[in-house]
Amino acid sequence: MTQPTAPRSDLTVAVEGDCLTLGGDLVVWSLPRLPDTPAARIDLSSLSRMDTAGAWELAQRRDRGATLSGLSDHHQGLLDTVTAALPEADDAQPAPARWRRILEATGVRVMGALRYLVELAEYLGRTLAAMARGLRHPSRFPMTALVHHAQETGLRAVPIVAVMSFLIGVVLAFQGSDQLRQFGAEVFVVDLIAISILRELGILLTAIVVAGRTASALTASIGSMKMRQEIDAMRTLGLDPDLVLILPRVLALAVMLPILGLVSALMGLLGGAVMSWVELGISPSVFLARLADVSVTHAIVGLSKAPVFAVIIGVIGCHAGMQVGKDAESLGRMTSSAVVSAIFAVIIADAAFSIFFAQVGL
Repeated sequence: MTQPTAPRSDLTVAVEGDCLTLGGDLVVWSLPRLPDTPAARIDLSSLSRMDTAGAWELAQRRDRGATLSGLSDHHQGLLDTVTAALPEADDAQPAPARWRRILEATGVRVMGALRYLVELAEYLGRTLAAMARGLRHPSRFPMTALVHHAQETGLRAVPIVAVMSFLIGVVLAFQGSDQLRQFGAEVFVVDLIAISILRELGILLTAIVVAGRTASALTASIGSMKMRQEIDAMRTLGLDPDLVLILPRVLALAVMLPILGLVSALMGLLGGAVMSWVELGISPSVFLARLADVSVTHAIVGLSKAPVFAVIIGVIGCHAGMQVGKDAESLGRMTSSAVVSAIFAVIIADAAFSIFFAQVGL
């Protein structure tokens, strides 16, 4: 098969000092023969033929400072037409002021946070709706998945929660005894440990550990299913992802986090009792007697936060998993985002609970 050949075109080029003389055909096929050296003046009196490509080249050189001379009226009209059709460069916009850039960035982040809260509220509503559907149709309720996720999120987290709480109790007893010994009030270290563990630290640190451990697991499991298009396949088979995927995970957290909070409180008190016995000589019987004087309200306040923390962690983790794209990079990004968001949300919720209980006198 023969290759197409360029049409015949004759172009003569002569360079004399800063003057470039062109003759013959200035068309698209002859443009490669033009010299790249700039010329102050271009003589076109010998030009016999010119197309739009040649006119565009002349317009570019004129914009760079070259003077055109000797053009016929026909060629001049073509050059004017091509020049009029050239796009005009946009005027450079001045950079916005620093305060405006700061306000714009702040506004973008605020709107992003509001959209994120709206999406979380949507997933909470979807979870509640799935629960209602499961209660109306008990045969569709994923009991097996609920038990599985309760084991994964609750039972397997007992060792790390127990060890962490025991050490927290030891640290509180050691630091508290060191300070209270100066006032001869070592026995009040029991009150310090009990109130701190039962009311705040026990459930808060447990929720933070669960947020770091479980929120990432929820995002990774649901996100990997979304990457493999398993969720789309579930919808094709008539299965409800909210009922099959989201509901059992959130319910398992809501059931197991209060239990983990109770384990955390008991191990924290045990650690505080051991350290009080070693450091202050407070025997276990004295520790228990002093502990009996602490109001049970503190334990109720602490454990009442657990279901709320569980729902927050579960909804954030499931939402992040459903936002995973089709690449592994998005899975890693959403996993880390879910952990950070869950821990931050738990701390904010704990602060809100503290303000609320202070207002109602608990």
